[in-house]
Amino acid sequence: MPNYRLARYISTMKESKRRATTAHASQASTPAEFGRWLASRLETLGYDISGPRSGGRSKFAEASGLSPSTVGRLLKGDLPTDVRLLRTLAEAVRTPYPEILVRAGVLTSAELQAVQRPTAPPGGPLTPEQAADELGIDDPAERRVFVNLTETLRRTTTHDDGEQQLAD
Repeated sequence: MPNYRLARYISTMKESKRRATTAHASQASTPAEFGRWLASRLETLGYDISGPRSGGRSKFAEASGLSPSTVGRLLKGDLPTDVRLLRTLAEAVRTPYPEILVRAGVLTSAELQAVQRPTAPPGGPLTPEQAADELGIDDPAERRVFVNLTETLRRTTTHDDGEQQLAD
């Protein structure tokens, strides 16, 4: 029986990466929810947006490079048609751009995953090279070691007594 520990490890790493990227992203997808999320995020970052004269909106607009009217529209849930504005917003609120795209309803979580992992076969196992890509192993020597180790583990068999040995 093949050793599945590496496959489980890679699966766990991919799931952690997915959760980190899309954590909380699926919580807000309507314009009103986006506006509420943005208001909360700005408060977390220290901008007082409790009232029209609190100064937080203007300070955020100045810090982000967005116009005060754009900030007001975003807080009301009026989403832009130009996603480049969302990139500027993502940088300003220190939130990953993909999460902003999902929160703004531009992409669903599933669409984001499909775009982020175009090489992964749907429902199928990853190749060692794809796993190295997913784990960010870029160094050629480290990549060779990882691929060789993976291929060696794939050839490992487990006997009835629980002992493992390389397949012939």
